[in-house]
Amino acid sequence: FFILAATILFFAAAHYSSVNWLGLALLVIPVLICASHLGMGIVNWFSMQLFRPQSLPRMDYEQGIPPEHRTLVAVPTMLTSAAGIEHLLEGMEVRYLANRDPSLHFALVTDLVDADAEVLPADAQLVSLIRDGIQLLNQTYASDRSNIFYLFHRSREWNAQEGVWMGHERKRGKLADLNATLRGKQGLFTEMVGEIEILQSVKYVITLDTDTQLPRDAARLMVGTLAHRLNHPVFDARKSRVVEGHTIL
Repeated sequence: FFILAATILFFAAAHYSSVNWLGLALLVIPVLICASHLGMGIVNWFSMQLFRPQSLPRMDYEQGIPPEHRTLVAVPTMLTSAAGIEHLLEGMEVRYLANRDPSLHFALVTDLVDADAEVLPADAQLVSLIRDGIQLLNQTYASDRSNIFYLFHRSREWNAQEGVWMGHERKRGKLADLNATLRGKQGLFTEMVGEIEILQSVKYVITLDTDTQLPRDAARLMVGTLAHRLNHPVFDARKSRVVEGHTIL
């Protein structure tokens, strides 16, 4: 609406003025950009006034997450280079140091980049680097507890539709395979680090992008929200959908 109104006013002014049409035409783009930003700002402001955010009830887990609500922090990502792997490992360590809870575990869920072949010469080195890095993190913090950090790595599969070797369904596929593995299915990952049996009791999964950090005690707050009875999902079999609560936050 704002863009349309600005355009009409702009050309109306041009019609009744003696300003050169070429000069006016060069001003169209910045005028439309300004109008669009103004329109978005006004719409966002009205939306915030009409739909106020509501805080969800939360359990008080100040003393720690209960074992029955064991949670895995998962980062689906790709192995691209040695420098990239170093960045991934550093990010996992930082997240753990900000969220040191006995019922929290941290996992990298990885694929290799798309390729014309199932295996590339550099693949083995990249997988070795990430495997050794996860093992080193577990050794570094062994005095805290064992099996803090995990690795779930998949090999490429042939995608006939796209004509490349790639991780099955990329990010969505990694998370689906992780969920199936947590529920007991085997053989979905070709390289794993950590005792998988411990994760069979995982109740919640917090998914983060590669560059998303987890502020101090944020995981505990999120789990406390998910665990509250009023937030539990209620499934209506007749409607075949969740009618109350939340399955994803």
